[in-house]
Amino acid sequence: MSAVSAPRPSCPPASPGSARHATVGSAAHGFTLIELLVALFITAVMFAIGYRELDQALTSRREIDEQSARLMAIQQAVRTMEQDFELLQPRPVRNLQGDGYLPALTTSPTGGNNTLQLGSSSGNAPLTPLLTFTRGSWTNPSGLERSELQRVSYALQGDQLVREYSPVLDGTLQDAIITRTLLDHVKSVSLRFMDSGRNWQMQWPEPQPIAPGSPQPLPSTRPIAVEVTLQLDDWGTIVRHIEVAG
Repeated sequence: MSAVSAPRPSCPPASPGSARHATVGSAAHGFTLIELLVALFITAVMFAIGYRELDQALTSRREIDEQSARLMAIQQAVRTMEQDFELLQPRPVRNLQGDGYLPALTTSPTGGNNTLQLGSSSGNAPLTPLLTFTRGSWTNPSGLERSELQRVSYALQGDQLVREYSPVLDGTLQDAIITRTLLDHVKSVSLRFMDSGRNWQMQWPEPQPIAPGSPQPLPSTRPIAVEVTLQLDDWGTIVRHIEVAG
């Protein structure tokens, strides 16, 4: 007779919930509060560093743009003065009353050494011209019936260098004056004029002793060169020597 083996004890089947719990508990691990705080702190530090660098870059860009705009304004103002003086014309004009003539170029008799300091003319007071002269080659793209000559004046209004001109060469008191601000932050402007003997004069027409009975100097005389000196608040001293054409 063959032996009968005893049956093996069977293990109870594991429930699905208990198997899932064992898998999650052994494979997954959550962040603690300290780890979250450390991560937030590192993120905040990196954001602060990035914001500072971005702010410095934007500030530098703004300063560069301002300096570029200032340099362009100075260059345009100096170029305008160069063009005016290069195109000086020996053409006197009638005075505003119409009973005499003014020289082709004349400086202000109240300018002393021909230097206007800051605040020489207030915002509401009439401008005191540093000098007044006749220039040529006034462009006329619209084909208006007018002269190509132009009567131009320079003056200081507060800390602004101002250019004035009249649309009529031989103007009257009723003619309008057109004013344009060339440059600001100007401390002073000084001019010198080179005569035919290559000597610098502080006033123009150059002072000459006139003997009794001698003819008056011609009002059409002009210098052969002009020295312009600008004193600016931010750029210091700018000097230009401009040769008069012709």
